[in-house]
Amino acid sequence: MSRYNKSLLLLVLVVSLLASCCVVHGKQTKATPASPFSASHFPNGVTGAESLAFDRRGQGPYAGVSDGRVLKYDASSRRWATFAYNINYEKNPMCNGAEAICGRPLGLQFHARTGDLYIADAYLGLMKVGPGGGEATVLASEADGVPFNFVNGVDVDQVTGDVYFTDSSTTYTREHNTMILINRDTTGRLLKYDVRRRSVTVLRSGLPYPNGVAVSADRTHVVAFRYWLKGPKAGHYEFFADLPGYADNIRRDAMGGYWFALNREDINTTSPEHLVGVCVDAKGVEHQVMTAPEGVRLATSRSKIAQCG
Repeated sequence: MSRYNKSLLLLVLVVSLLASCCVVHGKQTKATPASPFSASHFPNGVTGAESLAFDRRGQGPYAGVSDGRVLKYDASSRRWATFAYNINYEKNPMCNGAEAICGRPLGLQFHARTGDLYIADAYLGLMKVGPGGGEATVLASEADGVPFNFVNGVDVDQVTGDVYFTDSSTTYTREHNTMILINRDTTGRLLKYDVRRRSVTVLRSGLPYPNGVAVSADRTHVVAFRYWLKGPKAGHYEFFADLPGYADNIRRDAMGGYWFALNREDINTTSPEHLVGVCVDAKGVEHQVMTAPEGVRLATSRSKIAQCG
């Protein structure tokens, strides 16, 4: 999981594609410097963010922070304000640091038609808040009798409103996420929340640290790996892309490709640059990487600004 310096969120805005060239996995790949950076300070005492989201009016970004809230950035005042919170935060507004009690919002995604914001809270489960914000409600906290342990990424099918999300491990919580890698834990799950039935289905279990998730443009599959929802391969999953690092969140771009934010680089990467993101096309072919100064890591990428290719 990506962690930022205290009280600071770096919003990476790719204003222009200043292409250079680097070598990743032994092939030529276009590199985009993540520049310039726009820095916005969070209120004192909170850290973040894991994921960014923009509402149907293009307002935001919205970001989950360490005291269990989701904050909204007001560009006119250049300030962050509380948008959503959970019942535990309301009871204890001084929450911070006690994630298991106060919650920790990770993945965020809006359903454009309803304006609802879906929240993947690492400890409290899958949550939802309406377009006006306020107290978020827990939609689900378990599946098939197994409690969620580390809810992480989330995306919404914008046609049906169904929600796809990940539970990164049924063994380790977010607080001990490094143990997932150390012990090669494979108890993660990919899940679907059916908005009409208000029920959760386990699509796939036994996964090694599933993190971000994105619904494909044609809605036939979801990506971190590729899990087929429709067609002759429905119910099967397969390898999708060979990335030059460990993926965190995923955002689909306007061309049907995907931007992966890299939590850390692959130790075998030969690029002289510090890689923080990579864009692949709909077939999983790498087209572009994003570089940044050392010490900067991304948890999510704003894919509407930059497209693959």
